[in-house]
Amino acid sequence: MSPPKILRTLFSHDEKVRKNYPVTCGIDEAGRGPLAGPVVAAAVILPARLVIEDLRDSKQIPENRRIRLFWDIVISCPDIGIGIVDENTIDRTNILKATKLAMQMAVKDLSRKPDMLLIDAVSLPELNISQKPIIKGESVSASIAAASIVAKTVRDHIMTAYHEEYPVYNFKGHKGYPTKEHVELIRLHGPCPIHRKSFRKVMGMELPFK
Repeated sequence: MSPPKILRTLFSHDEKVRKNYPVTCGIDEAGRGPLAGPVVAAAVILPARLVIEDLRDSKQIPENRRIRLFWDIVISCPDIGIGIVDENTIDRTNILKATKLAMQMAVKDLSRKPDMLLIDAVSLPELNISQKPIIKGESVSASIAAASIVAKTVRDHIMTAYHEEYPVYNFKGHKGYPTKEHVELIRLHGPCPIHRKSFRKVMGMELPFK
């Protein structure tokens, strides 16, 4: 049985790019929207002609399946880089700058320099590497989809560990995202050290979250 159309499209996109750029790297992040914890980026170089079954945007995959895909990616890929930028840096700069910094760190964490960066939505002019920002890149490129799964899985693990340190906030449940429960817990207990103090909902202001 041939793979589903969306899977064929994801991998065929990257195969076309590899014709001119053999070492193609996908980059994505997890954690731009949460009220607490770091933003995590992953840079993933998929082997040519590899097809990972069920690969897609991490947000569309149940947690148990995402963890299985994470290990499929880790076992199959020759090179994966991770970048982590903490909440203090996010507060000191802003979430977009912190996201780009995490992505740069992820690329520098690779063992070799890619020929092309396929990046979800943003550009990284600080890196002297050919690159292409792609809106909703997880739905276009297999490499970006793989990076989204790696970044999300790593960040979820970090937030689950923080739950042990700050259990009253239930970080293992919402992973720091602005759920109704999380906002109410901040109002009840106040922010903890890993909350992003520059974010409006953390400080209890009734303003739209951005």
